[in-house]
Amino acid sequence: MDEDVDRTLDAVGPRLKQLRARRDITLTELAKETGISASTLSRLEAGLRRPTLEQLLPLARVHGVTIDELVGAPPTGDPRINLRPIAAGDGSTILPLTRRPGGIQAYKFVLPAGRDDREPDLRTHEGYDWVYVLNGTLRLVLGEHDLILRAGEAAEFDTRTPHWFGSTSAGPVEYLSLIGRQGERVHVRAAPGSAPSR
Repeated sequence: MDEDVDRTLDAVGPRLKQLRARRDITLTELAKETGISASTLSRLEAGLRRPTLEQLLPLARVHGVTIDELVGAPPTGDPRINLRPIAAGDGSTILPLTRRPGGIQAYKFVLPAGRDDREPDLRTHEGYDWVYVLNGTLRLVLGEHDLILRAGEAAEFDTRTPHWFGSTSAGPVEYLSLIGRQGERVHVRAAPGSAPSR
């Protein structure tokens, strides 16, 4: 039993690091949000310190996950995903759709109406992204390309290419994003019923 607890607690550090990277914030910024020192957060992420309940509670709240998700508690048999929206400072909302660390991560983004003349803030990171627009119009700046994607359109790209997502003056936009490690791509079937026979 103690070995199970040790394995569970040892896995918290990488989850904390991944959650912080997903939000693209520094240890100093996270320290301000949680009241936990940056040095303690660094030791927690590196697995050099075991988290206490007093540390897990603010970390789960700030990252928008449950403590069960943070510590990787075993599934209860309930297949529903506990959607906990993360509100960003610019009025957008992010809904994580996957619970497990590693592998392909799925998100739903909801962006408020924007300005067509907004200057994009291009970013790069390791990975591969697949985007599908559910509603509205999404502006995707990818390298030297400035693209408009409408409902039903998709794009995929290596995230080492400078990129930025934004809404337009046409109104809010909702889109799905699947982000994988470098080299992982989404495989889309060309036509319904085209699965190979067994």
